[in-house]
Amino acid sequence: MVAESGSRTPVADQMYEVLLSQFMDGIRGAGEPLNIGALSRELNVSPTPLREALARLEHTGLVHREALRGYRVAPMMSLTEVRQLRDARLLLEPHLAAEATARATDAFVDSLEETVRDFESTIDHADRETEGFRIYWRSDDRFHRLIAAHAGNPFLENAYTTLAGQIQRFRLFSKLGRTGAKWAAPEHRAILDAIRSRDADLATERMREHIEASAGRLLDP
Repeated sequence: MVAESGSRTPVADQMYEVLLSQFMDGIRGAGEPLNIGALSRELNVSPTPLREALARLEHTGLVHREALRGYRVAPMMSLTEVRQLRDARLLLEPHLAAEATARATDAFVDSLEETVRDFESTIDHADRETEGFRIYWRSDDRFHRLIAAHAGNPFLENAYTTLAGQIQRFRLFSKLGRTGAKWAAPEHRAILDAIRSRDADLATERMREHIEASAGRLLDP
């Protein structure tokens, strides 16, 4: 049972983490219905925090809400959607990398370094059944969000935030697992090295290569 009072973490936040963990562990698969009443009974919590958690998950792109049908886990991405997401990222993220490099500080580089090290720690165990996948997923997300935030343009950062929900969906439901971490870790390291050297052109190119390779691992396995 989840306590609805006296807890340091609000119940809605707890439910968000519980459901996210279930997605990561494959307990609730892509496209599966999420009935609030059934979840309330299963998790022994009132419907209100569940609704709040599902609304947050909808914002990330990991949950969809359908009129008259309620919530369900987001479906697997089609290959067409993967290509469209890749193209959208290529229009935005290389520019964000260049702008973040131009504004790079030692503190920013240190934050990226910490995130990349966390990511690298998952290479040998980033499968869907381990804590390694959670670290992989969160580190990947944090790395790209840090760059977007440091680019210095709130409109572009908001554009990335909108796109990030679908990127999260791609990460979670593409089932790349171990292979994704194995290849993406050195790509993140290469982007960081370019930013550390304050080479905006190289950071742009490394980000472009990473996005193309990430999609390519699913499109051309």
